[in-house]
Amino acid sequence: MGKAMFYHLTRRPLEQALPQLLEASLSRGWKVAVRGAEQGRLAWLDERLWAGKPDSFLPHGLAGGAHDALQPVLLTDARDMPNGATCLMAIDGASVSAEDVTALERVCLVFNGYEDEAVAQARQQWKALTAAGVAAEYWSEESGRWEKKAESAASPPAS
Repeated sequence: MGKAMFYHLTRRPLEQALPQLLEASLSRGWKVAVRGAEQGRLAWLDERLWAGKPDSFLPHGLAGGAHDALQPVLLTDARDMPNGATCLMAIDGASVSAEDVTALERVCLVFNGYEDEAVAQARQQWKALTAAGVAAEYWSEESGRWEKKAESAASPPAS
């Protein structure tokens, strides 16, 4: 059974924080699907990831290509993960279900702390997932590094 990890961005924008999270996942041997809410935003993120630090290469692709199944990191707005991902990173309020969490090693929900709507949506996702019995952790970068601020253990779903 997996775990949902909520990452509250308060110091860096998504395009700066996401590569660190992706690199950590790849170092564990996981394939990753980055699920976004809209194709245009994913295309924008794809460009930013290719323009990353010159000393690091983050192998990834935008879904819809001939080699989706081979991508270590696949950017997609769909529910399926043709790259066989074991880790899902949801951005921009993309939907995540309890079934996603239990089927994968890890599900990361990354949200912008400066957007009230994003914070409210993350709170709703936390409530829905923990009510479904999913283990969850809340992480903040407020101090300049990631720190765990809250945790909810897996439990039988609330009835």
